[in-house]
Amino acid sequence: MEYRKLGNSDLEVSVIGFGCWAMGKRYWGDDVDDELSIRAVHRALDLGVNLFDTADCYGSGHAETVLGQAIKGHRDEMIIATKGARVWDPATLEITGSDISAKHMIEACNASLKRLGIDYIDLYQVHTSYEGAPIEECAEALVKLQEEGKIRYIGVSNYPVEDIRRHMAKAPLASVQPPYNMLNRGIEKDLLPFCIEHNIGVLVYGPMAQGLLTGKYKKGDTWPETDLRHNNPRFHGERFERNLAAIERMKKIAERYGKTMSQLAVAWCLNQPGITVALCGTKRPEQIEETAGAAGWKLSEEDLAEIDRIIEETGAG
Repeated sequence: MEYRKLGNSDLEVSVIGFGCWAMGKRYWGDDVDDELSIRAVHRALDLGVNLFDTADCYGSGHAETVLGQAIKGHRDEMIIATKGARVWDPATLEITGSDISAKHMIEACNASLKRLGIDYIDLYQVHTSYEGAPIEECAEALVKLQEEGKIRYIGVSNYPVEDIRRHMAKAPLASVQPPYNMLNRGIEKDLLPFCIEHNIGVLVYGPMAQGLLTGKYKKGDTWPETDLRHNNPRFHGERFERNLAAIERMKKIAERYGKTMSQLAVAWCLNQPGITVALCGTKRPEQIEETAGAAGWKLSEEDLAEIDRIIEETGAG
């Protein structure tokens, strides 16, 4: 496994991060099993993965609870990152909004600590910003949590640069967490340059574009209404076909390295300037075994340029 320093913190994190969204069971189909999730965490540790990223709203607390079971006996081997801000209906478990007020964030952090069964969180992240969000108030509350020893470092997720600046005026920032992959490169315009300039770690989620870049899908595939891909336009119609065409061509690049398409997609992210970690959603041990193979090797400049050409020529995205 390969490790990198997370921004200006003293955390040495594995470049492959274990994403726990699927562990919450909601939105990812019916093949998520708690025991398999725990085994996947332990297999990840065997492979040198030390960063585990979750959130209080993943399954309305369920992912944190399951991860908490997996942590037992392994706390000193793990860097635990979680997020707060989302609000959900306790009856339906549906997310109803966001709240980054000081009161909510302190309560959310305490609840996460209880579900995880730990004394401190290594990286506590604000899950999202929104119009009218009390960013400065939130930042000051997180500093208070730091001073109390409940969190070590602060991160934000899905924050635009202007909101990051507001946060940094009140509190230190170790990392940001945006979406990023071959087909979704919006952060290259301003967020990545900003993070490089200010030595902020970047944990990207969705490096395999909800499984699209694994290369396992084909024309005519469909998804149930409970699956996130059901409403994702990348998985439907002509756009889906363009994406599949690009992936077929990129598989040949992966083969030249003796890698799978999934490993190519993740390695591509890790080859981009400013990226610290690729967070890879995991349901089963064999999935983390494959994605771990994306670490420790580099794509040539020629192959990186070829990937850009393929995407442009096919209209993938």
